[in-house]
Parts: sequence; structure tokens; C-alpha cells
Amino acid sequence: MKKFILWAWFCMALSISMLSQNLAFEKRIFTLNGDTLRYRILFPEHYDATQKYPLVLFLHGSGERGNDNEKQLTHGATLFTNTTNRTQFPSIVVFPQCPENGSWVNITEEEDDSFILNKSKTPTEPMQLVIRLILSLRKTEAVDKKRMYVMGLSLGGMGTFDIVCRHPKLFAAAIPICGAAEMVQLKKVKHMAIRMYHGDADKSVSVKYAQNAYIELKAIGAQKVQIIIFKGVGHNSWEHAFRYPDFLSWMYSKHL
Repeated sequence: MKKFILWAWFCMALSISMLSQNLAFEKRIFTLNGDTLRYRILFPEHYDATQKYPLVLFLHGSGERGNDNEKQLTHGATLFTNTTNRTQFPSIVVFPQCPENGSWVNITEEEDDSFILNKSKTPTEPMQLVIRLILSLRKTEAVDKKRMYVMGLSLGGMGTFDIVCRHPKLFAAAIPICGAAEMVQLKKVKHMAIRMYHGDADKSVSVKYAQNAYIELKAIGAQKVQIIIFKGVGHNSWEHAFRYPDFLSWMYSKHL
């Protein structure tokens, strides 16, 4: 019983700690032509508008879709509110939230649980809003235009590939976690620093999607692409990616 009580207190303390860290992200709404995108934004401590800071875009997975402007912080937010990381890597960090019935990418699910990423000249509505939001922040905030980064997990990993292929000169590095790419578009980002993370036991988004993207990028001459595969790990490979020794330092070292 004592162990249960201690565990309950630990879980509660952890939840309170995560909540307090998430509160560091301001709640905002971006509006364009009557459409809205809810997002959270974290500024560096002692933010100085006369300085220039890296900007990080984080795209969540399908489970964090909604309209509460909360769930998108479930995975990854504490990476950036961590005291050590926040001191070492002062940045502007943006977590948009995709609506419940929306998607970052055009995707068709197959009966065998595989899927097809559909080539489309037009981004999905949520992705269009994300792009316009980032371009707006790039102008209105103290953003270092040579150090803009994007990362995402699962559906957000697919969105990561999608946005860099649509804007290959906008980001200095990309980190797709348990994601997938529309293969034909990869030629647009063969110059980019891309590091993929994936679990080889992933039953939701097969590791073959990352492996095929890596093979294709290397085949077309990509020199700055990496793939890190976690053996025996399922879909939650982001938990392992976030703990990878140079997860953040690798990204922040890149610039245009």
C-alpha cells in the first residue's frame, strides 16, 4: 500500500512538473482568410528582440490532433523547457495543433495497414496554415533565418518530410521520427541535413518507410542524411530519439 501511495504521489508530482513546464509555452491562434490554427510558442528566457534565435517547428502525431491547444505538447515539449536545454539552446519553439479531422499530409490508408502518401501540389489546409504561420513568425520575431529547423513524429514525421520538400530552402535541418516520405519529392532535399529515427518493430509506420527514404536519398547523392534504427522498439521511437546523446546538439549545429 505504501508503495502504491508513493507511486501515486510520484505520478502526480511528475504531472504537475510537466504541466508547469508546458505553461511556459504561450497559447496563440493564427488566423488566415477565416481559417484558424491553434499553436503554442516558447520564447527564450530573457528574450531580446534585437538578437537572433533559432526557430524550431514541431509537428505532433495523429493522437494529438484536436482543438484544445494542449495535446500537441504531449510529446517533445519538455525537451525545450528542460532547464539545461533551454539555457544551452535558446530558441523560439512552435507546436501547432492539427484539427481532429485534419492531417499534415495527403494520405490514403490501405486495408493491410500500410498507406500511400499522395503527391499533391497543394498542401493540406492545416499544413498551409503552418507554412504561413512560420513565414509570418520569420518576419515578426527575432528569428535567425539560417537556423530554422523542423521535427515531427509519426504523422508529424510525414509532415516534416512534406514541408521540407515544399520549402527546401527554408530549413537548415529536419528530424522525421517514425515518419514516411513521398519518394518522388525527395530529390528536392538531397542537399539538406536530415536525420531519421525509427524503431524496427514499429507496427504502425513500418521501418521500411524510413529505410526506403534513406536509400532513395543516398541514391540521388545526399551527403547529409542519416538514419538511426532502434532494435526491438515499436512506434514510440520518439522516446528513444529524445534520449539520443546528440539529439538536440546535432540539429542546432546545422545552418544554411
